[in-house]
Amino acid sequence: MRNVHQIIIMVNSRKNAVIEEILFSSNGFLLKGYLHLPPIDQAPVVIGSHGLFSDKNSPKQIELAHKCNQSNIAYFRFDHRGCGESKAPFEALTSLEVRYTDLITAAHILKARPDIGNKMALFGSSMGGTVCLAVASDAKIDAVVTWAAPIRSTDLVQKATNLRRISDSNIPFKRNPFDISNRLARVQNILVFHGAADETVPLSHANEIYKHVSEPKKLIVFPQSDHRMSNLAHQKDFIRQAIAWFRVNLIPE
Repeated sequence: MRNVHQIIIMVNSRKNAVIEEILFSSNGFLLKGYLHLPPIDQAPVVIGSHGLFSDKNSPKQIELAHKCNQSNIAYFRFDHRGCGESKAPFEALTSLEVRYTDLITAAHILKARPDIGNKMALFGSSMGGTVCLAVASDAKIDAVVTWAAPIRSTDLVQKATNLRRISDSNIPFKRNPFDISNRLARVQNILVFHGAADETVPLSHANEIYKHVSEPKKLIVFPQSDHRMSNLAHQKDFIRQAIAWFRVNLIPE
C-alpha cells in the first residue's frame, strides 16, 4: 500500500504550527498519525506510542507535541492498528510484536523524510512504553521517555480483569504474553516515570527497568500518582522534565 499524507495548517495561541496528517501502511493495515513540525529544517523528532486502550489524542501526547515544537523538535503521534482512526480488529491484532512493527514502520518513514534530521527519540505510555523499550533495544534511538511501562504481562492479566476494561476471555495479554526483561540492557539514554499509586502496573516494573538499562538513565517516581497521571501538578512536572530530557539528547550544544 502506498504511503500518502496531506498537510494541514493549524494555528495555536502562541504561533502558527504546521501539522501533517500522515497515512501509512503497516503490514497492510492503514494507520493514521499527525506530524507536528517546528519552523526549522532537519529537526530532530520524537515518536509517541500510546497505551493499550488509548490513542494518539491522549492529552500527554498532544501537550508533548506542542512543547517539543517550542523547542524546535518535531513530534509524531499516531494510532496503532485497531485504535483510534487506524482501523483493524483490536482483539485479534493487539500484541507487542504487532505494535513493535507499527512503531518501527513509523520510524522508517520519518527517517526517509528530507525535512527530518538524524536524531530520533521515543515516548511511550503504559503498553506504549513497553513497545518503545523493545524498539530501542534493537534500533538506533537517541533518547527514550516512558510512563508506567510494564516489563512483562503476567503481572497485568488479573489487574486488567479487575478493571473490567475488557472481558477476561479477550485480554490480549492472555493470548499474546510478553516479557522484555532480557532486552533492557541494550537500552540507554532513558528517563523512566512511574506513579507510586499505579493501580495497573506495579512500581516494581519501573525499578527493574531502571536497574537493568544502561547509562545515562534517570528514574522519577511521583508519590500518590495513579496510572493515568491524574494529578495536574504531576502532569506539568512530567512535561517539563521529559522536554528537558529530549533537548539534552536531541539538540547539540
